[in-house]
Amino acid sequence: MKSLRWWLSPVLVLVACTAAMAATDGKPVLIIAGLEEKITFSAEGARVNRAPGSDSVVVIDIGTDPESPKIIATLPLMNTIVGPPTNLQITPDARLALVANSIGWEQDGAGWKSPPDNKVYVIDLTASPAKHIATVEVGKQPSGLSIAPRGDLALVANRADKSISVLAIDGMQVKLIDTVAMGDEVAGVTITPDGKRALAWKFPAHKVALLEIDGRKVTYNKYDMNVGLWPYNVVVTPNGKLALVNNNGGAGSADGQIDTVSVIDLEANPPRVIDYVTVGDGLEGMAMSPRGDIAISVILGSLTKSAWHYKPNGAAAVLRIDGKKVTKVKEIDLGGLPEGIVFSPDGRYIYVGNFTTRDISILRVDGTDVVDTGKRMKLPAQPASMRGGTW
Repeated sequence: MKSLRWWLSPVLVLVACTAAMAATDGKPVLIIAGLEEKITFSAEGARVNRAPGSDSVVVIDIGTDPESPKIIATLPLMNTIVGPPTNLQITPDARLALVANSIGWEQDGAGWKSPPDNKVYVIDLTASPAKHIATVEVGKQPSGLSIAPRGDLALVANRADKSISVLAIDGMQVKLIDTVAMGDEVAGVTITPDGKRALAWKFPAHKVALLEIDGRKVTYNKYDMNVGLWPYNVVVTPNGKLALVNNNGGAGSADGQIDTVSVIDLEANPPRVIDYVTVGDGLEGMAMSPRGDIAISVILGSLTKSAWHYKPNGAAAVLRIDGKKVTKVKEIDLGGLPEGIVFSPDGRYIYVGNFTTRDISILRVDGTDVVDTGKRMKLPAQPASMRGGTW
């Protein structure tokens, strides 16, 4: 939800923690949720800035009972709805989580303002309970980030600096080793499953940039793909053949106009957009099934009661993937202002954080069909983004 709300972006995070060991290779099956309380919305849908001090990042166990998740740890860390819901991720070995905080919070007369921040938090997931062990300073307004499948590298998109920070991960140590200039504002970045390339979305430029990765060396050769208006999320199929781009369309929020998902052929040389899928109004969160046969594009809805396109609740658009053909097959109603979304590691469940209704929608996957379980997990505050590991 970013236009008048491009600065917004709930922060739900997915992390692993030793307290809830479950199915996947002996690793815990958890999601981390960043809960924000500084930014809320009035009954008319107007943004309201509140005093800081109540944000948190929570660790949620989804492995013990997938339809009845439980919070198992809470860390008092500042986070925000400002930016895409991909500002966090866990390492493949489930030992660390990284959380980028895009904005600070300062008193401005009787109100509050939000200058760019420059911090990435490092969370030790092997501790019981999980704990914040370090803070890495990167560029201004760190937003979407991505951890390489091999777990030794992370990329962080810095919106205000128009750059990407390269972080080296060695055991429990995380440090900044390089900065790549991108020429335009970059809202987020996704590393491909083979770890050899990355796709960075240039939100105001309506492009997706291609980066090459060789070990820990990241290179931008200035190759960009024109996608739809206001791209705000990119996911890649597990086989690395396709990338899907959520085009928000309204500079960060719903505007009543139908928006699209761009389909990028990553096998082509060079990669290129080969199709557009008509999806809905105001696309933001997005997730790819670990099986690669479906993806979910989250439709925001509109909070402004005076707007002709007012729609307080959002929806999940189910996209079926067959080779290089992508088709929208259905929509499922969600809660208010949905943003963060994640599949379970086995691909059987989907969790979507609803910011204004303060809960998580739990969907179940039956083959390539997706159904609403009707169950919601209530949260103590507003979820901003959700992310899993590299499954």
